[in-house]
Amino acid sequence: EKVTAEGKKEAELFDKFMCYCKTGADDLAASISAADSKLTADTSSLEAAVAMKSQLEKDLEAHKTGREEAQASVNEAVAIREKEAAEFAKASAEHKTNIAAMGKAIAALEKGVSAGFLQTVAAAKLRQLSIDAELDASDRDVLTAFLSAGDGEEYVPQSGQVIGILKQMKETMETDLAEMTATEEAAIKN
Repeated sequence: EKVTAEGKKEAELFDKFMCYCKTGADDLAASISAADSKLTADTSSLEAAVAMKSQLEKDLEAHKTGREEAQASVNEAVAIREKEAAEFAKASAEHKTNIAAMGKAIAALEKGVSAGFLQTVAAAKLRQLSIDAELDASDRDVLTAFLSAGDGEEYVPQSGQVIGILKQMKETMETDLAEMTATEEAAIKN
């Protein structure tokens, strides 16, 4: 009886083992097949990721270069703008000085104190302007004659000709200054 029971037990274990071998082999084959598929998919995914990384590195390098070029352009534009602003400041100051000198000259002439005026800094500035300004030859001659008058001489402008010339010059300078200022303000906005 004991031997029969052990024989039965062994037969049951043998049957279980054989069943496991048959199903285990099928399960193992399915697992191997799934792993092969996953390996192929993972390999493809890895290759795609490597290619993407390579492309992103190239894009990053191109963007860095583009950024450096853009920064260089900005720096150049800032330098140009600063130069233009400095030129405007210089020209604006010069125009304001000239306009002030014209105003003083006109006021002095209208009061009839030309001799005293000819000794001032404004008169010296006016002498320089008469040389540099774009004037008709006759206007330049009249203005030069006035500015050349000596201390004791009273210059009496004929029909206010000198005053007219000075007012015209002042008006032109004021217009030029207004245009320069408008141009500068537009440049600042841009």
